[in-house]
Amino acid sequence: MKFRRKRPAGGTASADHGVAGPTALTPSFGDPARVDAVTTGPFDVKDVDLEDGVERVDLGSLLITPGAGRDVRLQVDQKTNRVQAVLIASPEGAIELRAFAAPRNGDLWGETRPRIAAETARRGGTAEEQEGPFGTELRCQSTVKKPDGTTAVQHSRVVGVNGPRWLLRATFLGTPVVDEAAGAAWAEVLEQVVVRRGDAAMAVGDALPITVPETARRVQ
Repeated sequence: MKFRRKRPAGGTASADHGVAGPTALTPSFGDPARVDAVTTGPFDVKDVDLEDGVERVDLGSLLITPGAGRDVRLQVDQKTNRVQAVLIASPEGAIELRAFAAPRNGDLWGETRPRIAAETARRGGTAEEQEGPFGTELRCQSTVKKPDGTTAVQHSRVVGVNGPRWLLRATFLGTPVVDEAAGAAWAEVLEQVVVRRGDAAMAVGDALPITVPETARRVQ
C-alpha cells in the first residue's frame, strides 16, 4: 500500500523524484487552523487546487497532464462503447491508466497483484514483484505476436496506488520499462494524475467512468 507523506503545519512541501506537484491542501479534522499538504502524486481531487494553472485533460474520473510529445488515446469497448482505459503514448513507449472503486480502508492493490500475476502466467508469461518508487509493483514479460506474424517479448511494469476509495493502476510499456532515465520521465506523468472518485456508491473493483471530451476526435 502506498501512503502519501504530509508535511507538518507551516512546513514546505516538495514532491518526490524532484518533480513539483500541484499544491494540495487538506484541512485536518478537529483543528481548523492546521493544514496538511499532500506532497506525492497521484493525487485525489480533494487534495488539489484545480485553479493552480496546471493544464490537465479532464476525462471525468481522471485528470491527466500528458506532457509534450505524448498523445492521449482512449481504449473503447466496441460492444458497450464504454472507455476501458486511458493510454498516454509516444514513439518510445506508453502508460495505460485504469481507475477502480475501492473500500474506504484496505489494500485493493495488494489483493489485485496476485490475480494479475496469475493471469500473466496463464498466458505463458512471467510476473515478479519488486519494490519501486510507488511501492510494490509487478515486472512482467509476455510473448506477443507482431503484425508480420513473428513473435517478440513484451516487457511491462504494473504499478498500483491505493487512494481514498479508489485504486489507480498504471501499466508502463516499451522503453520506460527497460530504460531507467525514460522510466523516471514517465513516472512524472503518473505523479501528476488526479483521480476524481465521486460520491456515488460503487461496488469494489468497478471501473470509475471515463468521459470523452467534446474536443476529442475518433481515430480508427
